Amino acid sequence: MEDNNHSHFQHLYFALTGIPGLEQKYYWMAFPLGAIYVIALVGNGIIISTIKSESSLHTPMYYFLCMLALADMGLALCTLPSMLGIFWFNYKSIAFDACLVQMYFIHTFSAIESGVLVAMAFDRVVAIWNPLRYGTILTNGVVCRTGVVILSRAVCVVFPVPFLIKRLPFYHSNILSHSFCLHQDVMRLACASTRINSLYGLIAVIFTKGSDSISILLSYGFILRTVMAIASGEGRLKALNTCVSHTCAVLIFYVPLIGVSVIHRFGKHLSPLTHALMANAYLLVPPVLNPIVYTLKTKEIRRKITQIFVQTKITAER
Repeated sequence: MEDNNHSHFQHLYFALTGIPGLEQKYYWMAFPLGAIYVIALVGNGIIISTIKSESSLHTPMYYFLCMLALADMGLALCTLPSMLGIFWFNYKSIAFDACLVQMYFIHTFSAIESGVLVAMAFDRVVAIWNPLRYGTILTNGVVCRTGVVILSRAVCVVFPVPFLIKRLPFYHSNILSHSFCLHQDVMRLACASTRINSLYGLIAVIFTKGSDSISILLSYGFILRTVMAIASGEGRLKALNTCVSHTCAVLIFYVPLIGVSVIHRFGKHLSPLTHALMANAYLLVPPVLNPIVYTLKTKEIRRKITQIFVQTKITAER
């Protein structure tokens, strides 16, 4: 009878963890954290508004960049309430259902970002392999349908995850390892077999990030082979230079992802601080660094930022 009751029991809330060992410094860490979110949201917002307003940027490459910026904003907004709640107000509780919602959107936006990076890799393949047919291959319709496929795949693949968690009983610890809800972190607190969750999680990762990473590697292999066939050294450098921003975006996304995955699987002996820092890097680094990378490489975005600063200065002087 007791087991039957336990099988239907769930915590009303989970306790989030900030950065272990630095609790006394949360007040001072709140301001840099707030600045990070401002950079992420404002930076990606500027990219989107610049692409929208500059007709010269109405090309497939920048449409995909706009999708990437939207995914980055989504990731930042998913974690913002719980992160600022901990570091600004020392509020460490999150309702069970709210945790499932946050978990769903974090993994969905992460899958969207991975899919967009594949689309951007294909964009570079077409631009370098057959630049004369670039506009006829990657039409606005193709870009639109690609975006719909990326969104649909992410939504459908992640959709079962909260329901698989919802069916599990939780009646022991309710303390999560991070400042937000991740599937692996919530799953480990369950008081029943999580084999189905683990199996589905593995399938979902292979179907999204696993296949995406292989597609990106194959794309760059094809790009390198095409570039090596260019006769002039200047032409080769010019072709490779168009891939620098995307290569940085891929590394910014996949290096923290691989790091947090390895730590979850093999880093049981590591300190909680390491786990927390890697998880924060996984979700905060891409939204912050991607706008910086693309701003440095795109003069139209730099010009837009300059205009904003000038307008702000004029307004302040008035």
